[in-house]
Amino acid sequence: MEHLTPKARREIENADVVVGYGTYVKLIQSIIKPDAEVVSGTMGREVERAKIAVSKALKNNRVVMVSSGDPGVYGMAGIILEVAAIEKADVPIEIVPGVTAATAAASKLGAPLVSDFAVISLSDLLTPWEKIERRLEAAAAADFAIVLYNPQSQGRIEPLAKAYEILLKHMRPETPVGIVKQAGRDGEGVIITTLKEMLNAEIDMVTTIIVGNSATKVVNGRMVTTRGYDLLG
Repeated sequence: MEHLTPKARREIENADVVVGYGTYVKLIQSIIKPDAEVVSGTMGREVERAKIAVSKALKNNRVVMVSSGDPGVYGMAGIILEVAAIEKADVPIEIVPGVTAATAAASKLGAPLVSDFAVISLSDLLTPWEKIERRLEAAAAADFAIVLYNPQSQGRIEPLAKAYEILLKHMRPETPVGIVKQAGRDGEGVIITTLKEMLNAEIDMVTTIIVGNSATKVVNGRMVTTRGYDLLG
């Protein structure tokens, strides 16, 4: 809750209808007004929820679609805009930015993203693995710091193992890697390790992994990607 922007909090508090994935709705339950209608559901029903949100807005309700992090980063903003266009829904849509997992995790690790970086989701549910693989190859070869979203679940272990092999082709085994679970939520865990040892950590879908680049080092137990400043001058 403390990382919720004042604007986002205001919109939730003033909503007539709150729509979202059940886990996310529970996180902000305490600020939903008592008479608001709540529509929540399971993962995989995103289009259905977007259609419900648009239909409720067409009835002059003030509707909030809840995403975790930032709604425009692997969130619901795109789906809402597309559904509203298909439905020819003449309703105002405002996208309220939030704190995405990449920056939340980076703040727990130190300063690993102060130079150029790439963000790649390892979920192949909506993106073909071949395309994910090409993006990993390109980002690693270009010496980006890399943020990995959706790295692994109980039934989806292979993508992270493949990503690990790709990264090792282009990066030093001792490259610092930060692993953050439940960033900013109860049960938060933070580990700094190396690329070589990365797979020894406990990793799941609520984990964000940040792989440093050739300029990343560990300073007093924190990851820092240096930018070339002369600190002694």
